[in-house]
Amino acid sequence: MTPPPRELLHRLFLAAIESAQPALRVPRHLPAPARGRTIVVGAGKAAAAMARAVEQAWPQPLSGLVVTRYGYAVPCERIEIVQAAHPLPDTAGLDAAQRILAMVRGLRADDLVLCLISGGGSALLPAPLAPVTLAHKQAVHRAMLRSGASISEVNCVRRHLSAVKGGKLAAACHPARVVTLAISDVPGDHPADIASGPTVADPTTCADALAILERYRIPAPEEVLEVLRSGQGESIKPGDARLRACRLELIATAQMALEAAAHCAAETGIRAHILSDRLEGEAREMGKVLAAIVLQVARRAQPFAPPCVLLSGGEATVTVRGAGRGGRNVEFLLSLGVALGGEECVHAIAGDTDGVDGTEEIAGAYLGPESLGRARALGRNALDDLARNDAHSFFEALGDSVITGPTHTNVNDFRAILILAAEHGPAPGDS
Repeated sequence: MTPPPRELLHRLFLAAIESAQPALRVPRHLPAPARGRTIVVGAGKAAAAMARAVEQAWPQPLSGLVVTRYGYAVPCERIEIVQAAHPLPDTAGLDAAQRILAMVRGLRADDLVLCLISGGGSALLPAPLAPVTLAHKQAVHRAMLRSGASISEVNCVRRHLSAVKGGKLAAACHPARVVTLAISDVPGDHPADIASGPTVADPTTCADALAILERYRIPAPEEVLEVLRSGQGESIKPGDARLRACRLELIATAQMALEAAAHCAAETGIRAHILSDRLEGEAREMGKVLAAIVLQVARRAQPFAPPCVLLSGGEATVTVRGAGRGGRNVEFLLSLGVALGGEECVHAIAGDTDGVDGTEEIAGAYLGPESLGRARALGRNALDDLARNDAHSFFEALGDSVITGPTHTNVNDFRAILILAAEHGPAPGDS
């Protein structure tokens, strides 16, 4: 029996999150033990849970340090867990980055560095190149978060202001063997963009980073411009000999999570269609585009016939122009709702699989055919909230926020739109 729409959508979201849990994904990807020492380092919202999974499965001695977001720590016995700030870096993350760099220097060829990387690692592992300071990096990153720049563009700038990103951590580990286990939170799963690629080669340049700052009119401090103009911040390039003993394995991705959700839907008798695992762009524009697809399905049964659920992943962006609380998943969902105009038989959920949409401890929200009408009855105007970038307040007022708490993983945004068969059939002329 098919559960109620809201319950079904929540099941799909949880299935996506469960499929990317470190306890499930890490053990099957562990490398062969080293003849020498094994050092575990890493950063990300899933890093602590990944470290615990390593400890439980690793047969030999090991030690190390990983840094995760405040509230995302889990108990470990041999690997130290440090908590730091996200999305803006803080001194706890800076100290952890410096300690990790010191830990991996002076290793030998028969040593192994196991690097555990997941989304959020860029902010959690700040190591600014002098004369850039932590305050400079915070200012640049704060401006970029509000600019509408893509995550790939943001990470390009981060790589070229860092002593650890863009392959520099792997270079510091040389000549040790480096195996990176990565949970991807970026569209396309490009290794250089996952936590800004601390253990992989980076083909982008300081000139690319400068062009991005100029494109989005980011007011960068002179120290930042100096590092980029001089080439001091150049990343490690493909073919560098220091990376020959390095490899990376993607152990969880958005596509895997979408497939898990599709399987969950099929078990309830609902056919699922994965549109893409890498949708990017302004959240409100994405909402309009997917609304057009939904209406084609609902009214013309093209390209799919209802009942069905449309699944997608990726990472939207929000250019914050209003005084609202932001949040790319809720802004997408509110834009979708406005474009659908209360279309009957359409229900949706959108959330970040890490449990945090923007800077809020809220994963996302649920949208139903009656959401806009309920909001009007409460005196809220959907268009006004959208204009203020205040979708969190809109859904919070309805009691439709989705709150998961720390999920200990991160495979980016998750969107599911359920289209049920209308009782009255297609609208006139829609056959």
